[in-house]
Amino acid sequence: MDKNKYPIAIIGAGPVGLAAAAHLLSRGLTPLILEAGKQAGASINEWGHVKMFSPWRFNIDKGAERLLASNGWTAPQPDVYPTGQALLGQYIQPLSKLPEIEPHLHLNSRVLAVSRAEHDVMKTQGRNSAPFLLRVAGPNGERDVWASAVIDASGTYATPNWMGANGIPALGEKENSAHIAYGIPDILGSARQRYSDRHVLVVGAGHSAFNALQDLVALARIAPGTRVLWAIRGTSLERILGGGKNDQLEQRGKLGLKIRQLLDEGAIALHQGIRIDKITSSPKGLIVHSMEQALPPVDEIVVATGFRPNLELLAELRLALDPATGSPVKLAPLIDPNEHSCGTVRPHGVQELAHPDEGVFIAGMKSYGRAPTFLMLTGYEQVRSIVAALVGDWDSARRSELVLPETGVCSTQFAAQIEEPACFRAATSCGSVTTEEA
Repeated sequence: MDKNKYPIAIIGAGPVGLAAAAHLLSRGLTPLILEAGKQAGASINEWGHVKMFSPWRFNIDKGAERLLASNGWTAPQPDVYPTGQALLGQYIQPLSKLPEIEPHLHLNSRVLAVSRAEHDVMKTQGRNSAPFLLRVAGPNGERDVWASAVIDASGTYATPNWMGANGIPALGEKENSAHIAYGIPDILGSARQRYSDRHVLVVGAGHSAFNALQDLVALARIAPGTRVLWAIRGTSLERILGGGKNDQLEQRGKLGLKIRQLLDEGAIALHQGIRIDKITSSPKGLIVHSMEQALPPVDEIVVATGFRPNLELLAELRLALDPATGSPVKLAPLIDPNEHSCGTVRPHGVQELAHPDEGVFIAGMKSYGRAPTFLMLTGYEQVRSIVAALVGDWDSARRSELVLPETGVCSTQFAAQIEEPACFRAATSCGSVTTEEA
């Protein structure tokens, strides 16, 4: 079976997946883009109300931009900060509908598993010459498709971390799920009624938590019965709140300063050193327990503790993954959140992303596993390098074409407890979203 006659499968039609497709097309290769949602960038809808803390110039892939421009697209102003909805409407959707890309995009097509044709994970002989087989669930049921290589850019948004400090659900977390939201709910929009005049606890120490906190404070100004509580595992606000005015991503720095101001004003009740192990229900509301400590009862909980990769669909492939981060082993020491912030992770590409099974790559946020230091530009550089390697252009594949902004926080300050610090993780990119309002 000649694997080279098949297209290159891309799992996920978010920013990084579509960038991979653009680079493949520019190199004369055929992409097969499999997107589980009903539109490209479907996960971005979940945080579309949030303003990104990186401006447009940090959010557009160069290869995708060239393809868009050749079709008459006008780029947004480079220093404007888009919302998630603007990212969808002005970049992702136009890119997905280009005549070069749309024929290769399959929506409502969820990849269930990836294997080597006629090879389970145990079988070695002829393995690297066999094409990849992808089991896909679509509108007409399940089917198998074949690919010469696979780029998994499916992200991590669908698999948030649990609230429990042990990496597993806290006792009572699943039972009380009706009053627990993960990520950044639209507190000032579609979810306003849920949180108005309620006591709400936000759990997490990253920019997703910051967004939820400032939105809740804004809601409290129009719904005075709203009370805002914040629980973090660590005790260092300097580490958590970031680089402030020194942050090269200006809006990210402003967000940390805003949260500090709200704390000083008493608009947020902060609880530090909290390691949640149990949630109980009482007549007064949900009570979160941290060892022997019990927090005040609340009506709702927003969990913003990061995300983790779903690697089940790749279980029949031979991957080399770091046991702690879940990222490729060569990448793991470069992104360890105990050592790095977003700006101290050096650009990397195919050499750091390779696995024992030749031709399979995990790219974008998913490549970082549980590490919260990802920036969208990093994903674009990853797929540029991967595609160059796939066509044998190793000079380009090994060359770095990316300079990242420094976070303004010294990398050695990240040895404290990690929840979702340093960089915010959204649907497609940690370190890319903030709001200025409130």
